[in-house]
Amino acid sequence: MILIADSGSSKTDWRVIHRNGQISQFRGIGFNPYYLSVAEMADQLKQEFLLNLSQEIEEIYYYGAGCAAPEKKLEVEQALRAIFPTAQIQIDHDLLAAAKATCGHHPGIACILGTGSNSCDYDGKNIISSRPAAGYILGDEGGGSDVGRKFLQDFIHEEMPAAIRQEAIDRFQLSQYGIQEQVYRKPFPNRYMASFCRFITEHKSHPYCYGLFYDAFQNFFTKHVCKYPDFQTKPVHFVGSIAFYNADILRKAATDRGMQVGMILESPIAGLTLYHQELV
Repeated sequence: MILIADSGSSKTDWRVIHRNGQISQFRGIGFNPYYLSVAEMADQLKQEFLLNLSQEIEEIYYYGAGCAAPEKKLEVEQALRAIFPTAQIQIDHDLLAAAKATCGHHPGIACILGTGSNSCDYDGKNIISSRPAAGYILGDEGGGSDVGRKFLQDFIHEEMPAAIRQEAIDRFQLSQYGIQEQVYRKPFPNRYMASFCRFITEHKSHPYCYGLFYDAFQNFFTKHVCKYPDFQTKPVHFVGSIAFYNADILRKAATDRGMQVGMILESPIAGLTLYHQELV
């Protein structure tokens, strides 16, 4: 049996390819080795779905955020090994998952716009170039934590429309000190900031909320996509909830930069499953 995982900072999509070809699926919490220790990741993996499969899985293909550096790949492998002691385990970056799922065997630029953000130039087989992903404090342009951070900054400084601000207060009981408590004292501030993107998407017909996404996408293009020499001739694909649920704004922002938008997927897991099924 084969286990496939696509993990971001907020959620992990799991697929199992059974010996009879049947596919089962599960969604669990995401994790990033830059933010969690091996022990913490192993503890989060102790989910009933995975524990029930611990002796049956023969191969694991794990694609995860934060899994570019060899030492981080090793940390994730160690966490998985605690649950799956006999499986063959291969760890790859979530960018490769995005590229395989969207580009397939063709050249293209693959982008992630979820809680965080990232991008790569793909030649149909391998990632040939990528831009630095500096995380939610120094980077993640266009990602949910970036958009949410700007929304909360505007809330604190009263630089958003009064009606939007009041609705946020009514819905989330927001206050400056409550925000600071969540961001500076509670775990996973990136997830907290990104959580406001659902509200912003619901109100994207309002010029203010539309502008939050549009400006964030333009900043992402400036920092990432436009630095690839062939960004106007290759198709540019996207995966992630921020891209998927705001595809209309994303397409407009990309067109304004002369980019050719290809696929926009909420998750790459279906494409990854097909890819690995073909190898069985």
